[in-house]
Amino acid sequence: MRVVVLGIGNLLLSDESVGVRALEALRDGHDVPPEVSLIDGGTSGMELLEDLEGVDLLIVLDAVFANRAPGSFIRLSGDEVPVFFRRMLSPHQVGLSEVLASLDLLGRAPHEVVVLGVQPLTFETGMMLSAPVAARVPDLVKAAVRELEAHGIHLDPRAMPVANLA
Repeated sequence: MRVVVLGIGNLLLSDESVGVRALEALRDGHDVPPEVSLIDGGTSGMELLEDLEGVDLLIVLDAVFANRAPGSFIRLSGDEVPVFFRRMLSPHQVGLSEVLASLDLLGRAPHEVVVLGVQPLTFETGMMLSAPVAARVPDLVKAAVRELEAHGIHLDPRAMPVANLA
């Protein structure tokens, strides 16, 4: 099974970076098996074509506009994913939509796509997530781990280093 967890977002626009921040937390907190690729897609579009070609499972981590309270968790899968692309719920979905449409035309689209996101509060210039969005990063990580577990892929948590108290 070939799996990609794709974090997308612009690190310079506060809550826009939640997908990349969640991907970093997943990578830093877990040992990931070789069949799972963790990709920081940043604000990429068609550059992702080769990375997503023929993937069995694509998990997208991103900021998602869903007219909910800031920090609300959003999970989309199955028939909800095409609706995601029609309603512009994410600032990246035009690029990602083009990639997935191109792969579909080639007969190489991901077999399954799951979008895990958080309703942003702000896209102001800044390197920090807003408090309600930052609080949800661990939930995005847990949700990604659950999705992988549901597909028979186990991620071992990394032990936190013990501080030297001497």
